[in-house]
Amino acid sequence: MSRFFTNDHEWIEVSGEVGTVGITDYAQGQLGDITFVELPEVGSTVRKGASVSVVDSVKAASDVYTPVSGEVVEINEALGDAPETVNGDADGAGWLFKVALSDRGELDALMDEAAYSAYIAGL
Repeated sequence: MSRFFTNDHEWIEVSGEVGTVGITDYAQGQLGDITFVELPEVGSTVRKGASVSVVDSVKAASDVYTPVSGEVVEINEALGDAPETVNGDADGAGWLFKVALSDRGELDALMDEAAYSAYIAGL
């Protein structure tokens, strides 16, 4: 599995032709206590860079942009009852949705873990 990152603090972990998408630990820390997560519809088609989800916190509402194009094949239903899971485990159990990739080449424009760590160190 490979994990990639965006400048907007989303991550995608790819296994085969499906990517699991979430927000980074850095992003959840900036948002504060998360109170609600709006997720995309299963079966919807998403385009790289489009806002497909919203994370509400005590500080603000923040759009989540999909790092790749494809079809949403699963959402993290558990976040409906426990949105705070994103705060506790943004890199794991707090994932948002899974997307079947329509163009693996889009991953080439994303950062790897080392590049993302350097990016947030400069913020």
